[in-house]
Amino acid sequence: MSAVEVVLGIILMVFSVIITVMVLMQEGHEQNVGVITGGADTFLSKNQARSIDSFLARWTKFFMIGFFVLVVLINAYMFFFAK
Repeated sequence: MSAVEVVLGIILMVFSVIITVMVLMQEGHEQNVGVITGGADTFLSKNQARSIDSFLARWTKFFMIGFFVLVVLINAYMFFFAK
């Protein structure tokens, strides 16, 4: 393994861990779960949850695109330069 392969592999693992953590931090989109469990939210906490969820959703998309591009680059490198 060359140094480039090791560096790209480490970056790929970091991207995958970040994506996993971001997806796990997002709330589900089930309706009225807070009412059933007794955890009804106030107006302010609902808006805060939406802003956090939108932030996480936006950055999850960014990291997913980066992950996809990195995988394509690694495969192209392995196909053309690895012997």
